[in-house]
Amino acid sequence: MTGSLLLDVVLGVLLPLPGGALVGAGVRAVLARGRRPVLVPRGWCELGTALACGVTATAAVTGLVAPARVPLLLVVSVLAVAGAATDVLTGRLPDVLTLPALGLGLVALVPVGTVPTGLGGALALGGLHAVVAVVAPAALGGGDVKLAAAVGGPLAATGWWAWAAAPVGAALVLVALALVRRTRAAPLGPALLGVTWLLLLAGG
Repeated sequence: MTGSLLLDVVLGVLLPLPGGALVGAGVRAVLARGRRPVLVPRGWCELGTALACGVTATAAVTGLVAPARVPLLLVVSVLAVAGAATDVLTGRLPDVLTLPALGLGLVALVPVGTVPTGLGGALALGGLHAVVAVVAPAALGGGDVKLAAAVGGPLAATGWWAWAAAPVGAALVLVALALVRRTRAAPLGPALLGVTWLLLLAGG
């Protein structure tokens, strides 16, 4: 095994997997100790975060993702796993998860040099969801609004095409789930987070 290939394996697999698992365990512990505790079963956050971080790191070392965008994708990876788990289990997205993700997402835009664009995207997508929450409070909650703001920054920094595609893609996922499950009750968080992560990965 050449030195370059060995380095790629270390950076793309050996560090991200255990590192992601440790971060997932930490996030799960924070959720369990919050003001309104969320008890995510052991292994959900650890395994999911490890896999998401592993995919992100592998994409980086193979040249599919620019190195400057890796911090951004890692932040969204952690948010996507923990946010989907909490929304599925409890039907809510706690502040202890969404508010730090909003701040960290904007900080992660510093290497990319798109903080103003990200801030605009966060305000715009969060504001759009806030309007929907006011008009149709049964459809969206406060956690959904804060989540939209948290992902709006990374999406806008990737491209306004991604910012526009994420809510549309999430809506299509929810419609498909409703048809399959024959129910209207489906949380927005997992759909929006999953689509966002894929769009950021595809954006390079």
